[in-house]
Amino acid sequence: GFFQSYAVEVDLKDASNATCLYADWMMRFLITYESNNGDYKTTTLNLSSSVTHNGSVCGNDTQAALVAVQFGEGHSWSINITKNNETYQGDFITLTYNTNDTAVFPDAKRKGPVTVLVKDSSRPVQLNTVYVCHNSFFIEAENTTQIFWNVTMQAFVQNGTVSKKESRCPADTPTSAPTVPPTVANVTTASTTTLSPAPTTAPKPVENPDTGNYSLKSGNKTCFLATVGLQLNVSQDKPLLININPKTTIADGACGNTTATLKLNDGNSTLIGF
Repeated sequence: GFFQSYAVEVDLKDASNATCLYADWMMRFLITYESNNGDYKTTTLNLSSSVTHNGSVCGNDTQAALVAVQFGEGHSWSINITKNNETYQGDFITLTYNTNDTAVFPDAKRKGPVTVLVKDSSRPVQLNTVYVCHNSFFIEAENTTQIFWNVTMQAFVQNGTVSKKESRCPADTPTSAPTVPPTVANVTTASTTTLSPAPTTAPKPVENPDTGNYSLKSGNKTCFLATVGLQLNVSQDKPLLININPKTTIADGACGNTTATLKLNDGNSTLIGF
């Protein structure tokens, strides 16, 4: 399901009050935690409407830039960005979630802040270029899945002005559109001659999805088995059918005494949790 999350905008200024780092993005987190009765549960941590960015730093040739945000009941997220000759690149991402937040972790066995550190795998971006990623992408580490979308970010901004030159993420790379046979509806003509409707071919139905075998282990024992074919029907401007390909889908999750969580990531911005 989709949950409410708020956008974050950070516009850092240098000593002359010129923009030195700009970031605008949306994110949410899926976190698996152990409950008081030994079960493992997956919860969703969203950004609140009130976000601060204390500790953020512009950075320079010798110091990394830092985007740091704080939200909710003791949660925080940050990314440090390094500059190397003519490029800049995210280095490490740090997520700290607080299981004392009973609204998100109502029965967590472990209490207090938990910190997850993960290497940012994004490719370098040329200086004076803004990084843009509209589509969602995921980072998984230590029982957490970080989900990002609608990202616009530029570090080491020159002359106080965010660049209009964009570097797009792989998730935004367009695919070749299928060739559409000409019909009356999509042919433009200057003639006043009445055209007879051209025969059209009915759209090819989406085939049934391949069946995948997914499993989880607890120690050296299998604790979860699923044999299933999955197809998503997404209602947007028009229905969109997506088959989950078991050959490229990674199964992850955890098993508890009475609850098991299975996460399927198809490597193409689709994450399904059972």
